[in-house]
Amino acid sequence: RFCHNPYLVEQRDVDLNVRDKWDSTPLYYSCLCGHEELVQYLLANGAKCEANTFDGERCMYGSLSDSIRRLLKEYKCITAQAMQRDYYDHFLLTLLEQGQYSDVKFLVHGETFQAHRCVLSARSEYFTAMFETKWKGKNLIPLKHPLINPAAFGAILQYFYTGRMDIDVSHVEDCKRLAKQCKMGDLIDELESKCKQVYEFVSNKPGTCVKVLTLEPHSCQHQEEMAQLADCALPAELKVGFGELPFDRTDNFPSYPDICFRVEGYDFLCHKAFFCGRSDYFKALLQDHFSEGEMMQSQPSTPVLTIHNISHEIFIRLLYYVYSDDTELSPENVFDVLCVADMYLLPGLKRLCGKTLAKMLCEDNVLHMWKTAKLFRLSRLEDQCTEYMAKIIERLVEKPEFADMIKEDAGAVEDRHETDSIPLVDDIRFHITSNVQTFSAIEEANVKLDALDQLLSTIGLEC
Repeated sequence: RFCHNPYLVEQRDVDLNVRDKWDSTPLYYSCLCGHEELVQYLLANGAKCEANTFDGERCMYGSLSDSIRRLLKEYKCITAQAMQRDYYDHFLLTLLEQGQYSDVKFLVHGETFQAHRCVLSARSEYFTAMFETKWKGKNLIPLKHPLINPAAFGAILQYFYTGRMDIDVSHVEDCKRLAKQCKMGDLIDELESKCKQVYEFVSNKPGTCVKVLTLEPHSCQHQEEMAQLADCALPAELKVGFGELPFDRTDNFPSYPDICFRVEGYDFLCHKAFFCGRSDYFKALLQDHFSEGEMMQSQPSTPVLTIHNISHEIFIRLLYYVYSDDTELSPENVFDVLCVADMYLLPGLKRLCGKTLAKMLCEDNVLHMWKTAKLFRLSRLEDQCTEYMAKIIERLVEKPEFADMIKEDAGAVEDRHETDSIPLVDDIRFHITSNVQTFSAIEEANVKLDALDQLLSTIGLEC
């Protein structure tokens, strides 16, 4: 059902690379069943199928036709729309590859790797300790040990930044050696488990060749560790339960900030790499229009920027989103956060707000919610609102505000003729009639459609 419904991808924002209990993706099943158009659609929207990886080889081996195999081989890029579905992953990968605002470089047998102390410290206690001892104050760190493989070191960095790892199978042992040095037992277990899975697949499938081992991110752990940077950024007086727990690293965890945001008198010690990389608003503010005049007295090298028109409570919600791609939202703060997300050009945070608003949907607020969704271009929330409207349409047609909304939506259609469709009405009709399979459901749907048609007739609109 998932594979046959683009609506789930475009309106419901469902993850294209979701896996079932057999570790199979929608793309794998589409290849297996010979659905060529669907394979093309999934690839265009960001389904992963790199050559010589476990997923890629499975899709190639299982494809029903040569034309699908050609599609898989020739597909080189994904659309901008698909890239925008994973704002956070794309940001972290770009941060690693481009090294903007990098504050440390590693030199490994002639290869240079740019990095950020804050990211490595958040993800690894080994790096935290090294930056405060052997590597303290160093901006260029040469790693000369003959057993350190540059490709393996690059893969470890990719894992720190994105939670993902793509490594040539010939370098897996080098990776495990580095992971052991960095005290990353979980990563070693993951690598061994994936190697076993790939070995079993290749040995049973003649002609397949997996050259690249891929580990997918465990987003919760990765996000929680990145959220430590937001913990560190909080002013001491706003840290709840600060230093009480034995495993709380924030009281002795240096995060190496390079910008201070002053909000309602509170100083938040942050990182330009995250704020500029996550938001074009902050990028313009810090790069183009910000004169670094005022400096922190306690940290003379850290410039101070005062942010106006936002409370410190709402800034904290934004702060955690910027670092970890998640934040705590409630009915009390979600509308304020949504406005700030829109103003600061954070589309992913807007989508998070949309998910929270969807949980608050009820008969009393559905019309207001739909208007909010339209105003902030939250297509998924808009669709959830019209789905809810379809369920209660017989009561909704009694409300004058609903009739006014239909008139307004009809008026918004350019050059609309009398019998042209009205988007709001079309969407409600779609939800009334979708998944109608029994006679009683057909009768119920007809009653709802009649109620909607009667309202349209009353207000002088036909569509």
